[in-house]
Amino acid sequence: MALGGIAVADSHGRGEASDKALVILTSDSLQTQGMAMILSNAMQQQGTELSILLCDAAGELAVEGYASAGAIATPPSNPAGQVKPEGILQMLMDNGASVDVCAIYLPNSEHDESDLRTGVGVAAPGPIAEMMRDPAISVFGF
Repeated sequence: MALGGIAVADSHGRGEASDKALVILTSDSLQTQGMAMILSNAMQQQGTELSILLCDAAGELAVEGYASAGAIATPPSNPAGQVKPEGILQMLMDNGASVDVCAIYLPNSEHDESDLRTGVGVAAPGPIAEMMRDPAISVFGF
C-alpha cells in the first residue's frame, strides 16, 4: 500500500490525476481480494485504465472455474449484497481491464496457461517493472 500512496501523492502533486493504475494482488484473504476488486471497480468506473497482476495465492482468481470458498458482504450502500472476487475480476476484464498472473505463478502451481480464464495473460517482469517505475501509473498492492 505504501508504494501506491507514493504514486498517488506524486501524481496529485503535479496537479494531474493518473488515468492508469496497476493493482498487484497477492493475498489469499477473501476480504482483501474482495476489497481490491471493489476498489479496482470504482477506479475503472471513474475512468482509470486498469492493469491487474495476480501473484501467489491470488493467482487462483485467474484460473477458469475457480470459486472462492465464500462471498463477501458489500456495504449497505451497495445493492449487490454479496459478491465473489472472481466475479468482480471477470466484470473488470469484460470492461477492459488487463489481467495477468505473475511470471512465477504457473511454474509454482499445479496449473498451466491453458487453465487460465480467457483473456488472462502471463506477465513478463520487464513490462511490469516499467509500469511500476512510471510516475504516471499509480501502483496499489494488496
